[in-house]
Amino acid sequence: MAVVTDSTAALPPGLAHAVGLQVVPLDVTIDGARYVEGVDVTPEQLLHALERGAKVTTSQPPPSAFAAAYERAAAAGAHEIVSVHLSGEMSGTVRSARTAATVSPVPVRVVDSRTAALGLGFAALAAADRARTPVDGAHDVPPEPEDGLGGAVRRWMARTVHRGGPVTVWPDATEVAQVAAAAAASSRVWFLVDSLEHLRRGGRLGTAAAALGTVLGLRPILSVQDGRLAVCEKVRTRRAARDRLEQLAVAELAGRPAVRIAVHHVGPSDAADEVAAHLASAVGIPTADVLVADAGAVLAAHVGPGLLAVVVADA
Repeated sequence: MAVVTDSTAALPPGLAHAVGLQVVPLDVTIDGARYVEGVDVTPEQLLHALERGAKVTTSQPPPSAFAAAYERAAAAGAHEIVSVHLSGEMSGTVRSARTAATVSPVPVRVVDSRTAALGLGFAALAAADRARTPVDGAHDVPPEPEDGLGGAVRRWMARTVHRGGPVTVWPDATEVAQVAAAAAASSRVWFLVDSLEHLRRGGRLGTAAAALGTVLGLRPILSVQDGRLAVCEKVRTRRAARDRLEQLAVAELAGRPAVRIAVHHVGPSDAADEVAAHLASAVGIPTADVLVADAGAVLAAHVGPGLLAVVVADA
């Protein structure tokens, strides 16, 4: 089993590799020059470009990029793939993945996370963790696999590899995809930015909502709702908005027995580190258990400098 995601998952460098996740990068264009996120442009470089007023746009990976990732996974021994991606309401990334799945050498289950940043990242991590965990209560004879190519491969393996001995039964793509979808559905993402203009220009936020931060001088707290960005609260100052951001997260954390928490930033991490420490103290966990992560170049292009975001999801 292989799990694939895209770079808007905003996973810290090394974490995806450590759990066996393949990450397909999105493209970033700065003043007409094309770059690949995480390959030849860093969040810091993009931040400098935004600060100097460069024209910055992004685009989803072409289907060929996903096809190449699926081929690499198959060549490495994967018999099935689960591909978990940025909300289809925000990007065409998931459509590219579905197109590539039709020509993959092994079956691919594509999951539209309907969220972003580490809301997506936590879903991909949950899928990768489930894919590496044997099914509880495995018996000497594996359960009958599903139909199709994936089922044929598993039946062949049962006959030729596992005959006569104990079997380690691994979850199939359907189960892993369900775990990813459940983790994504459990996530809550709130964030605030210095300016809503970048979101307005990119079409991620309506003109009326963007006017809250300009004409009216309010600091809207945004959230991901039904796969889209929406204004959930309006606060007078950035300091008050940051305090409210923490309050929303703490209230959400109170009802969850096991959670994953992340704080995103674009640019210096000082404020994100402070928020992480406050959240950790509020729920009684070590500060190190709160993941502080750069939002990544693509998200930075859409939200601009000054992003501060909190992500909560079931563990």
